[in-house]
This record gives sequence, structure tokens and C-alpha cells, in this order.
Amino acid sequence: MNNNRHLIEKFLEAKYAEEGLSENSILAYSRDLEKVSIKIGKSLLGVTQSELEKYIIFLQKIGHSRSTRARHLSSIKQFFKFCVEEGYLSTDPASQLSTPKSTKLIPKTLTLEEVDALLKVANTQGNTEFERARNRCLMELLYASGMRISELMSLPVATVRGKPKMILIKGKGGKERLVPLSPPAIDALVQWLKFRDEKEELSFKAGLKRSNFLFPSNSKNGYLTRNWFFNKIKSWATEAGVKSENVSPHTIRHAFATHLLSNGADLRVIQTLLGHSDITTTEIYTHIVNDKLKSTLDEHHPLSTKSK
Repeated sequence: MNNNRHLIEKFLEAKYAEEGLSENSILAYSRDLEKVSIKIGKSLLGVTQSELEKYIIFLQKIGHSRSTRARHLSSIKQFFKFCVEEGYLSTDPASQLSTPKSTKLIPKTLTLEEVDALLKVANTQGNTEFERARNRCLMELLYASGMRISELMSLPVATVRGKPKMILIKGKGGKERLVPLSPPAIDALVQWLKFRDEKEELSFKAGLKRSNFLFPSNSKNGYLTRNWFFNKIKSWATEAGVKSENVSPHTIRHAFATHLLSNGADLRVIQTLLGHSDITTTEIYTHIVNDKLKSTLDEHHPLSTKSK
């Protein structure tokens, strides 16, 4: 059971670092997963699909509403996806579970102006040229590619050698995809590699092993952590005058998709770039764009009551 708590804590750390969830959301995930752990009464790494199905039926029997059951199941599915992605499990026992219908929340995103402000601040933040080059490269790559923060942090340096216009990303479930890089991202990458390689060479001469990662660090995994970047981007948001509660690595990913769609990109192309296995996951961005179009129409159309 202690192992369950350890896994749940790892999952919660990743959710916080990647999505910047509120304390209440983190507590809700924690409560839901603790209930599963207690009810099933064994290591969650040994749970079967049948046991999870029985747990969902149990929730219905004790009177939980459809929306509450949907939330529980969402917590379960996301937890086991995390376990597979992080290598704790080889197969996902929750992947085939059906979710009770519930309202899908529209993700937070950022305007072009807000992203531009963040990029400018990242380019100036840091005590040394090394840090400023690293920070600029992180932000430019994140927005140019729409990568998940875990994909960016663990990016092998060999992937980006030679000023590539596209890079190969290894995403969820080990699936690979190609994503293009913008000219500013390529420039930032070239500059960062210069500083990175110089430092790596000095470390090697001092008897240390060369890192295989684009963003090496002394962390357990050998690269910058998600929590480190989450804290950085929050401070950059404050400096840029952007509401920090609206900013996380995941909102940059949302902004990437929303801005592409707003400028006429095909939804299937965006699906491929984001690495979504299901087009319905990508379709949520159409709601953001449609809401923005409606707002613009209400504000500026001559027959709109708001414009009078």
C-alpha cells in the first residue's frame, strides 16, 4: 500500500508540473486514487480491468452521481496512462473502460500577444548568457512544436544536431512523430547548443560523463525536471504581465494548437503535430476558436446589441 502512495505522489507531481493544476484539483485526484487503492486493497500495479470495472459499479451502487463517477474514472484512466508512460506498467488496465458522459472542460490558452510577451521575457531572464540562451531555447521550442513538457525536457541532443527544420519526438506510449521548427526556434537552438556544448566539454575534461540530453542537469533522470520549468514559466509570466494562474507548460501547448487552428491549419495536421491518438481530443480546440469568433462577432458586428 505504501507503494501505491508513492506512485500516486509521482503522478500528482507530474500533473502539477505539466498542467499547473490548482490545489483543489490535486487534492481531488489524490482522494479519488486513495479510495481506489483502499477499496481494491493491493498494489495498483497489479490491478486488472475487471477489478476497475467492479470499482466503478461499486461507486454507482453507493449512489454516486454520473458526474462524480466520470471524475473518478478520469482520475483512474489518467493515473494508469501515466504508469505506462513512465514505465511502471507495460499495459494499461484502464484503457478500455468507458467513461460516463460528462461536460468536457475547454482548456486554458494564451493570446498571441501573451505568448510573445513570455518569449521576450524568457530571452532576458537569467544571470548568465548560458542561462538566457537556455531559457530562450526552452520557450521557443515549446511554442514552435507544441511538445508536451515531458517530451521537451527529455529530448536527446542527437535529435537536434545539424540545424534541423523538423525534429523527431518520442511521445506517449513510445509513439514517434515529426514536428517542424520555426526559424526563431532554430536560431535559439543553435545559440543554446553552442553554450551547452562548451559546458559539456569542460565537464568532460574534468572527468564527467557527457550528457545525451539537450537540457542536461544533475537531476535523477539527467535532464531538467518538469517542476523546475513549471516554476520558471510562472516567474516569467509575472515578469511579462501575464496572469500566472493562466500559464503552465500545457497552456503553451494549447496556445500552439489554438493559434494554428485560428490561422487555418487543418485539424488532422494539428492532431499529428500534438501526437493525439484520437481526433476527438484535438477537436476541443475548435470550441476555443469558435468562442473567440463569436466574441469578436458580438463585439464588432453592426447588428450586435453589444456594439450599440
